[in-house]
Amino acid sequence: MTDTTTGRTDVVGEGQAWQQTACILCECNCGIEVRLGGDGGRHFERIRGDKAHPASQGYTCEKALRLDHYQNAEGRLTAPLRRRADGTFERIDWDTAITEIAAKLAEIRDSHGGGSIFYYGGGGQGNHLGGAHSGATLRALGAKYRSSALAQEKTGEFWVNNQLMGTSVRGDFEHCEVALFVGKNPWHSHGIPRARTTLKEIARDPERCLIVVDPRRTETAELADIHLQVRPGTDAWLLAAMAAAMLQDGLVDRAWLTEHSTGLDEVAGVLRNLSVDELCGVAGVEPALVRTAVERIAGAASVAVFEDLGVQMSLHSTLSSYLEKLVWLLAGQLARPGAQYAPSSLVPLIRPERAGALPTSPVVGAPIITGLVPCNVIPDEILTDHPDRYRAMLVESGNPAHSLADSPRMREALSALELLVVIDVAFTETARLAHYVLPAPTQYEKWEATFFNFDFPRNVFHLRKPVLSAPEGVLPEPEIHARLVEALGALPKDVVDELRAAAERGRGAFAEAFFAATAADPDLGKVAPVLLYRTLGPSLPDGAAAAAVLWGAAHRCAQANPSGVQRAGFTGDGLEPGERLFDAILEGRSGVVITDDEPEVTWQRLRTDDGRVHLAIAELLPEVAALAHTTPDRDPDFPFVLSAGERRSFTANTIFRDPAWRKRDAGGALRIHPDDAARVGVAEGGRVRVTTQGGSTEATVELNDTMQPGHVALPNGLGLSYRAGEGEVVTGVAPNELTSGTHRDPWAGTPYHKHVPARLEAVEV
Repeated sequence: MTDTTTGRTDVVGEGQAWQQTACILCECNCGIEVRLGGDGGRHFERIRGDKAHPASQGYTCEKALRLDHYQNAEGRLTAPLRRRADGTFERIDWDTAITEIAAKLAEIRDSHGGGSIFYYGGGGQGNHLGGAHSGATLRALGAKYRSSALAQEKTGEFWVNNQLMGTSVRGDFEHCEVALFVGKNPWHSHGIPRARTTLKEIARDPERCLIVVDPRRTETAELADIHLQVRPGTDAWLLAAMAAAMLQDGLVDRAWLTEHSTGLDEVAGVLRNLSVDELCGVAGVEPALVRTAVERIAGAASVAVFEDLGVQMSLHSTLSSYLEKLVWLLAGQLARPGAQYAPSSLVPLIRPERAGALPTSPVVGAPIITGLVPCNVIPDEILTDHPDRYRAMLVESGNPAHSLADSPRMREALSALELLVVIDVAFTETARLAHYVLPAPTQYEKWEATFFNFDFPRNVFHLRKPVLSAPEGVLPEPEIHARLVEALGALPKDVVDELRAAAERGRGAFAEAFFAATAADPDLGKVAPVLLYRTLGPSLPDGAAAAAVLWGAAHRCAQANPSGVQRAGFTGDGLEPGERLFDAILEGRSGVVITDDEPEVTWQRLRTDDGRVHLAIAELLPEVAALAHTTPDRDPDFPFVLSAGERRSFTANTIFRDPAWRKRDAGGALRIHPDDAARVGVAEGGRVRVTTQGGSTEATVELNDTMQPGHVALPNGLGLSYRAGEGEVVTGVAPNELTSGTHRDPWAGTPYHKHVPARLEAVEV
């Protein structure tokens, strides 16, 4: 049952059986089962893959098996905190916290406009229902600007996809003949269902081919049929060589392109003038191997492609995204079985762009792509006397003081705000700078959902029931946002009472009353998530009030994709498919297939004006041509290229704060080629000082011949402060103490974390 005054959910039968939930460490959110036990029956005594989960089918990696270190980490927040004048914190009650925060936000809005209130986060891996409710608070305040981790990584690709197709696409690796990974090592970063199993299936099948573009000989590259081991930072040259070879060697699918695309002549005019051999020379890859890869792609019945942070956080990020897509588009690999597809969605994560100029941030004028301000300009939007600067910031399920570039300047910016409010489970680096800290349950103590659902042809949505009761003193994010909206006067009590009474009469009566109320007062639509939470929510079974927001999403999904929803089994007339889909989501403990699509549905999801792929991006074609007479700059004072934030077996997102979760590489060593180590004068286990234009730190050395000479790497997820007993420990290097906010892509503003110029010096131990 859920107490609607506190939002707490009590779970019956803890420790008595396996309970279905999901891993929260990457976008796949594999289904898992946990069995509780240990002290107080609150530990994840055993964890295993959930075989009933439609996408992961019992698969899990070693990281998920360590989730008890997340659930039972020390340092949980269990009461709202308010910063005192001396910088220390005091515990306060929830009524005081909500009242004071709402009043201060309203004062800033009334004095400086809603645009002065900035929002960061709204998700985190698997922590999505809170983000779905945050929009109500922001709209009640008139807030216009927001960002998240996606703006550190994906906005360049989002922009390219919108220019080409008006929608985002994914690859069907389960059914593809050729799999191409660009700057991605799914053995550790996953991102595709059953990643390691799928990789091994492709590698073992003589009729299939695995191609990897990566400067390091990764675990995925070790399995590959073709490893294009590009020099760090030269991905654009390699991808341009691949596209040029495709065109010059007559490998493009002209019939497909004639039927489905525009702009081939403009693209061909640029690619025709590039020298494949010269581009390969810059990239450090043999032209013959590049041509072999291109021929295999061109001759395949289906090609699935995944680009990731290795190129999205490196030089020419947005340009590389464009060139990667040209390679498979020239081969006609869209809307074919086993190729690239536009996925369905229950809740769209990416805001579609309209044609024309992008909106910009108020101070710097940085382009805002899919509604996200570039993370690297956030300090510049605060540390200024500009009248439109950000003055207040709401951070939810995020840690920008640690996870964004140039942490010292980010901390300076956060400290300069008139109001900083943090909603989180732990006392993070960002929370320590806040004026108010609001404690939330862990992802296993509340209703949650997996919104990163991109499976095809059968897409899966997973609503997760809590497996543990939340401790006293914390509130789930939907409840926090509902209280803030109420305190701001944006949720009329009479309307709530009427709609709650309608919900008690049944879903049909509620739908009629809800649509009538929002039509009569359009402002109610702005706070719809919390309106649904307060009205439909209490009527839902098992205390699933937070899932009420999915009711509207289920109906939108059924309306937008009627054939896919009906093929998934949710049939009927009028509102029936949406209602049946919503009921299935509520009841499906292991997730539910929400759509079952045909490949051709991708053409219906293209949002270009003519329904065709627009190959020519006018802003980027000159950049492609310029590759013919440019090479990456190298600073002799910083002769190494540092990848700041490499995925490894025991690295994950920073919700894992307890360093004891790592079974290997506990301190997060700097990986370096043995030849480089010899030149620096350091041995295995020795110490080096790593210096960049952003900062300097020390790290332990791991000799690793999978690295190229001149290329070194530090892992992601380390450098966090963790309470251990009466003290605190910091393990490993925080990568963003070394990165720079100005070292970023000129188009999307994504940081070059995978290409940080550095120098190394041996340290006497």
